[in-house]
Amino acid sequence: MTFRKFAADFTDRAQANATGNAMQDFLEPPPDALTIFEHGPERWRVEAYFDTAQGPRDIASELAGFIPEPLPAFTTEDVPDLNWVAISQAALPPVRAGRFTIHGSHDRDRVARGPNTILIDAGEAFGTAHHATTLGCLLAIDRLVRSHTFGPVLDLGCGSGVLAIAVAKSLPHARIVAADMDAQSVKVAAENVRINGVARQIKVTEASATTHPDIRSRAPFDLLIANILAGPLIQLAPSFSRAVAQRGTLVLSGILIPQAPEVIASYLTQGFTLQRHDRITGWSTLTFARR
Repeated sequence: MTFRKFAADFTDRAQANATGNAMQDFLEPPPDALTIFEHGPERWRVEAYFDTAQGPRDIASELAGFIPEPLPAFTTEDVPDLNWVAISQAALPPVRAGRFTIHGSHDRDRVARGPNTILIDAGEAFGTAHHATTLGCLLAIDRLVRSHTFGPVLDLGCGSGVLAIAVAKSLPHARIVAADMDAQSVKVAAENVRINGVARQIKVTEASATTHPDIRSRAPFDLLIANILAGPLIQLAPSFSRAVAQRGTLVLSGILIPQAPEVIASYLTQGFTLQRHDRITGWSTLTFARR
């Protein structure tokens, strides 16, 4: 099996990140592996790998509807089959989101240890903080814990567990449920919770709704975080309303900016007020409070 590498150099870091996000989220089929990294002074490179069996690709044309600014030219070359997980991990730089620094094990010796440093390797569960939705949630958590103290917390659709870990590291007295419907994500999240030293605070469970006994027994929640998709978030609005405590806080992401008005309307009718609408490279993060 051979792969074709598409590479482009950017002078604008935000455009490089937006292009990488668009390639992952909107191209069909998406890249088999994708990396974004600094490539000289004030230059960033995006490299994406596609299976040659998919046929020829015109990446610039495929991205034209999603990136408003003109894109730099993509170079292409065929490469042999490689270890794509290792390539992706090695090229992912640390991410700083407010007080939090999220890094992979390949950067363990280069990142200063601290109470808000989180080790997450790219792998079989979503959530390394390189995606705009995870980054938006981390920034919301950083902002909220500066002025609020949360007791019971639910991270629904936890993926790698990075959001639950961030809450645990910033609020040592919080008691958190991290839940995901995917069994492999639950396994990955449990391991990440362990290696980040917050297993005492976080219960990881396989669940897709707030009716699961592990979740229902700890409700109502002072803080509920759900980084999933717009459709499921709209469907879950009534159950989230029952699960969030009076004067509690709700953080939602996984929402494309054009989808945000419908999600907002669903939660306004359930007794929430919109506190913030943050937008990062095409994605919305919504923060609500119970009336």
